[in-house]
Amino acid sequence: MKNKFVSAGMLQLAIASLLSANQSLAAAKFQIEEATITDIQTAIQKKHTTCKQVVEAYIERAKAYNGVCTALVTKDGADIPAANGYVRAGAPLSFPTKTVKVDTIFPDLTRYKGLPMEFGRMEPTVSDPSVFTQIGMRVGIPNAGQLNALETLNIRGERSVTCKGKFDAHPSTGPLPAGAPAVCEQFRQLPDALERAAELDAQYGAKPDLKNLPMYCVVTAVKDPYDTKDMRTTANNDVNFAMDVPPTDAAIVARLRDKGAIIYAKSIAHEFNGGPGNPGGDAKSKTRPMGGGLGLGSWGGQPCNPYDTERVPRGSSSGSGVAIGANLATIGICEQSGASCQGPASRNGIVTLLTTKGLLPDGGGLGYQWFNDRAGIHARTMKDAVLVLDAVKDPELGFFDSGDPFAVLPPALIPQVPYASFALDVKQLKKNKKPLQGMRIAILREHMVTPTRNHETINAQIEDEIKTVLRDQLGAELIETVATGAKDDPEIPNLAFSFNDALAEILPRLMPEIFTRRNEQGELAFAVPGHDVTSKEYLVQLSLRKAPLTDAVNMVNFANFASLPCRLCPDTVFEFDRYLAARGDARVKNWGDWVANAKFREDASRAGAENWLRYKGTTEPGKADALARSYVARLALQRVMLENKIDAFVHPENTVPTPKIMGPNVGAISLDSISPFFQIPRIAIPAGMTDVIYEPQYALNAEQTDYISVLPQSVAKTKLPQPMPISITFFAGQGDEPVLIKVGTAYESATQHRAPPPMFGAVSTR
Repeated sequence: MKNKFVSAGMLQLAIASLLSANQSLAAAKFQIEEATITDIQTAIQKKHTTCKQVVEAYIERAKAYNGVCTALVTKDGADIPAANGYVRAGAPLSFPTKTVKVDTIFPDLTRYKGLPMEFGRMEPTVSDPSVFTQIGMRVGIPNAGQLNALETLNIRGERSVTCKGKFDAHPSTGPLPAGAPAVCEQFRQLPDALERAAELDAQYGAKPDLKNLPMYCVVTAVKDPYDTKDMRTTANNDVNFAMDVPPTDAAIVARLRDKGAIIYAKSIAHEFNGGPGNPGGDAKSKTRPMGGGLGLGSWGGQPCNPYDTERVPRGSSSGSGVAIGANLATIGICEQSGASCQGPASRNGIVTLLTTKGLLPDGGGLGYQWFNDRAGIHARTMKDAVLVLDAVKDPELGFFDSGDPFAVLPPALIPQVPYASFALDVKQLKKNKKPLQGMRIAILREHMVTPTRNHETINAQIEDEIKTVLRDQLGAELIETVATGAKDDPEIPNLAFSFNDALAEILPRLMPEIFTRRNEQGELAFAVPGHDVTSKEYLVQLSLRKAPLTDAVNMVNFANFASLPCRLCPDTVFEFDRYLAARGDARVKNWGDWVANAKFREDASRAGAENWLRYKGTTEPGKADALARSYVARLALQRVMLENKIDAFVHPENTVPTPKIMGPNVGAISLDSISPFFQIPRIAIPAGMTDVIYEPQYALNAEQTDYISVLPQSVAKTKLPQPMPISITFFAGQGDEPVLIKVGTAYESATQHRAPPPMFGAVSTR
């Protein structure tokens, strides 16, 4: 009997081992690269993987690809000593020792008479003097094999600098070591990403509760300015908080966490989103502002584009765009004040979904919290982005967030059915060959001008996509605006009622004082030859459209045209003091404390931060003017849409190729001055690739005091080393998310332009 018992036990052990091996084999077959939310959840249900294994796979990718990708620009190009940075994905960051000589980027340095260059250098951080980081000028390393997209991973021991290493030991290991800050005892009670995934596995196994947890095991990267209660939050600034992790989550983070998401990482962002700004004052920069390289901060550094690591990922949410584009996370929460979400989506081959202001909750974080500032969603597919939007809706509160003054949308603007119900897929397109038939889409020609040769190729590609896909394949009817310097297609009818027609009727009645404003030369901004635009008679005639409105104003520039100075849009000191008062840190209690305990990405940022300390203009009227203009813009847009029966607008997200990090600009980049300022929704979808560029050069200005970007006629058209993604973008009126979701998913399903970056495939294939 004993032998039989042993044999049976051995048999059971063998069976268990075989089952375990089979499960491991099945798990090994599941690849997270390009996996959608549905793919991950289905794989878990089919026992092809577990939530913990999904997180482990992303950590392996971070170990392989999330290192430093930039080299310092120095005066002599000499090698520098090796240095290590803070711990990320289990090991200290390793920085390149090779540097780039400055005169390989900036010519004629012997004639340069401007401020000293802020050369690249390694310096110890303020947050943790035992580790170093890159400071000053740097460039992307060709074929770096690294991306530097995720600033902080939610891994025990490295998710906080205050509570790093053994100060974040699991509670089961016993008391914390001597010298651990008292705050670390409470902090270490929070599970890290792996532990949370294991908790979900233990509770649900292969039967996740997707009804109540629609974001089950969705591995999420969050732009650094949004608060996360289990990860460092410093807006990518090197600042020495008493406790660098905030006590609570931002609203959108909390909602996703409650719906089953794994809050896995903080993505690198441009320091303070767009920098601290500068209201003017006695503090002056001692060095030339670096320019270029959007996404750069003094703590996490600079991300690189996964399609060409020499080039920018574009926009302050660049780390988020890179992370999702290179499969370092499933979805990302970005933030947009200008083009900070859509730019990184465009340049990293992914989707972005930006909602009507107030739909996605925006409370809780270091963002500007201004009317044109909002959270956005980065994903590799439009369907995933829409699933995230649906998940953020609270079962009781809906999209309301008491911490966000704008999250009070009228219920009529929010559909009673899930947003995902408006999405179209490939199967639906096979059944309905013309799903956009009956819809009218307006081409915004103002964003399709071609001032340089670098604007031509992408412009032509998107033009072709609009006609062949939206019109010919999907059945939409096209209409177009008319803009100086842009094509007027004789095959496409023009708007019968323009944005300026709407402004002519609205401005005299709602903002007549705007006609008294003057430009820097002292001339009336709205001047029209033969008319006294400040007179009541002119305003009456203009409101009846019997007098002309200046053609100097249009839909694209109305956000700033003849505006009052608004140095407080946003008010850095007010917003940060308000945020810090709520955060309750023992050391950094206000903006003055922040400046005293921080190192900035460049001296120009330091000067701006110090000038805010002495600024006394909190009650200046610029904010009210900006809000009024936003309301007028929205009224005018809605009027245009109704008069012309327009469902949505379309244009290229950008029409210039991607410049190099810290390199000259390839041409004027049209930032989005419409959807943030108008507080309306926008989406961006991959629209293919481009390999055409006219590489610009740096040249001294006439005074020899600065370098400017030039594109000489002698520069020949060349091919980019690697094809780069381009994007098409759509916007519509407030509450028109269902329309944009239908149009966007139809276009995405019809084209399937998303192409993952070839240099960052599966880790096992390296």
